Amino acid sequence: MFTFFTIVEANRALPEVTKKFEHAMAKRGEISEIEQRLQVSISTTNSFEEYVNIKQKLNTALTQFYAALESLEGTGVVVKSIEQGLLDFPSKRFDDEVWLCWKYGEAEIKFWHEKDVGFSGRKPIEVSDESLV
Repeated sequence: MFTFFTIVEANRALPEVTKKFEHAMAKRGEISEIEQRLQVSISTTNSFEEYVNIKQKLNTALTQFYAALESLEGTGVVVKSIEQGLLDFPSKRFDDEVWLCWKYGEAEIKFWHEKDVGFSGRKPIEVSDESLV
C-alpha cells in the first residue's frame, strides 16, 4: 500500500516500523551466521549431508528474511539499507516528493532529503516545518 506520510504520521508509525526493522535485522544476522557455518562445513568436512542440511537452513533463513522485509515495507516505508539501519518514508514538501529519513536508533524522525539525494544529504526538519505534507 502506497501512502505519503506527514511527519506526525511517520513518527506515529515508528514504533511498529522499528519492531519490524529489528525483526528483519535479526533475520539478516541469522543468514550471516548460517553462511559462516556453510563455509566452515565446506572446508572442514567431506560430508555432503551436513553441507546440504546447512544449505537448506540458509534457504529457509533467506525466505524468512525476505518475508520480514515485505512485512516492513508493507507499512509504507522503503528500506534503504539493513546494514546501515536506514529507511525512508515517502512524503511531500510543497509539491515535491521527498523522503523522511530515519536511521535505526533515532527516537523520532528529524530529517528529510530530496528523492535523488541519499543519507549524506539529509536536512533537519524544522519544528514549524509545515511544508511537509
